[in-house]
Amino acid sequence: MKEKDYLNQLNSLWNKNWPANLPKEANYPFGEKLITEYLSEWAEIHPNKTCLIWYGHEITYKQLDDLSSKFASYLAEKGLQKGDRVAVFLPTSPQFHIVFCGILKLGCIHVPVNPMFKEQELLYELNDTSAKLIVTTVDLYPLVEKVRKKTSLQEVISTRIEDFLPDNPTIPVHPSLLTKNEKILEVPDLMKILDQQSTIYPKYEISLDDVAALNYTGGTTGVPKGCEHTQRHMVYTCATVSTFTNQYQSEDIVLAYLPSFWIAGQGVCVLMPIFTGVTHIILGRWDAEAVLQAIEKYKVTHTGGILDNFVELMNREDIEEYDLSSIRDISVASFVKKMNIDYRKKWKELSGSTMREMAYGMTETCTFDTFTTGLQENDLDLKGQPVFVGIPMPGTEMKIVDFESGKLVPLGSEGEIVIRTPSLLTSYWNKPEETEKALRNGWLHTGDVGLIDEDGFVHFLGRRKEMLKVKGMSVSPPEIESILSRHPAVIGCGVIGKEHEEKGEIPVAFVQLNPDYQSAPSKDDLQNWCKEQMAVYKVPVVIIIEELPLTATGKVKKEELKKLLYKMI
Repeated sequence: MKEKDYLNQLNSLWNKNWPANLPKEANYPFGEKLITEYLSEWAEIHPNKTCLIWYGHEITYKQLDDLSSKFASYLAEKGLQKGDRVAVFLPTSPQFHIVFCGILKLGCIHVPVNPMFKEQELLYELNDTSAKLIVTTVDLYPLVEKVRKKTSLQEVISTRIEDFLPDNPTIPVHPSLLTKNEKILEVPDLMKILDQQSTIYPKYEISLDDVAALNYTGGTTGVPKGCEHTQRHMVYTCATVSTFTNQYQSEDIVLAYLPSFWIAGQGVCVLMPIFTGVTHIILGRWDAEAVLQAIEKYKVTHTGGILDNFVELMNREDIEEYDLSSIRDISVASFVKKMNIDYRKKWKELSGSTMREMAYGMTETCTFDTFTTGLQENDLDLKGQPVFVGIPMPGTEMKIVDFESGKLVPLGSEGEIVIRTPSLLTSYWNKPEETEKALRNGWLHTGDVGLIDEDGFVHFLGRRKEMLKVKGMSVSPPEIESILSRHPAVIGCGVIGKEHEEKGEIPVAFVQLNPDYQSAPSKDDLQNWCKEQMAVYKVPVVIIIEELPLTATGKVKKEELKKLLYKMI
């Protein structure tokens, strides 16, 4: 089949299965314009409306607009110009929002850096981007100082998370957010800058298509790569997510906690309040008690995040003591645990709202490429191959091709997910060969295994290098993980492959058990349970471990599991 006919067939299926309550086009409240102009528009329309709630401290749209303008003014005063890179080595916090908007206002390029990085990781990103300035916390400053002489840094700015905490927080503040280093630093302090600086800054001509951020991949296929993203990518993502995933109303209250350095966190925590004009409660990190108290106190209407976190909430003995009835919408991402019917049923009983899978996406595409809203009738989304990720956002196209030949495969067949979207990275920063390999004729070859079924729904099956061949049969680790996570004693698991003389490969499941479960199963018990739940060739060898190795964003480190398995052989 020719590509044009294939895409026409898919568009027909997507139109046929389009949820009746959703529009067909994304809504842009102020049109397709800079995200910083959105902030200024909301600051003009409702200056005193709360944009961010930070443990009880409220920041209005006018305040965020002014504070970010002051930071832009400071950057200009220090000689930074359009196109210069500014590193942000911060956890989620009001400071992150302020410097993000200030960087974009001046036309500089935002470089979010994982605050869990160690020396070599930090050094790599600073040198790869040639960042001229970095904003960091007092606690992280010693690490910055350690690498500074090996970088292009001209300026370091420090801040304390406590600077925006109220004297009497309305919800618990996690101890990890409080500054441990009491040393007075001889570098500029962000709060003093914001107190003293003017809101006037040079107005460079900034285009929607200028590079605005370098969002780094996790490095699962080699060294991390900086994805060049523009403000056009950002506003498209905001428009589609707010239209097809969240459908906010002006009076809504949103709770967001994903790390802001992460591309998904950039979307839901940093960009969405600015684009939608809707009040967001932001948390510096996941904290079950803070989340429950925030939902009840502020009558949260929308929230979402990692499925594992919300399973933690549902498993609390005191969960029924909290009022979750204000929540109308919740979307989750399957990481260690996989979305299933039991989790949905339990959440429905507790809150009255329907839990659904969030989306398919990646750093290269600003991470929200599909939606599952309105596709939960009769648990349609949970009865097929996991992970069901729904229908592409309007303007985004997807196809499945053979990994080797690049030819289209029939609907229902597995292959490589290839995507074309308005939020697709411009290129990989300083990596022309990697760019040429991944971007071909406007399409991104993701390296992910997936399928589009006969109804046009997209399913993500895992990374290609994770897919196993057992006696010639394809075995998807996410599918095994999804089934294992249904066992009541299993907190989480990660499945990898092991070479086998007769079968080629066999699946090996590293399983973390709930220590509070009354009767902990043995590995043999779990393997026998698996035999009842899946085809015999999918049944894994089970290895029970105390704790799964996780990335900062909650994904299982499969490479660490491989090292552990190698030591056991």
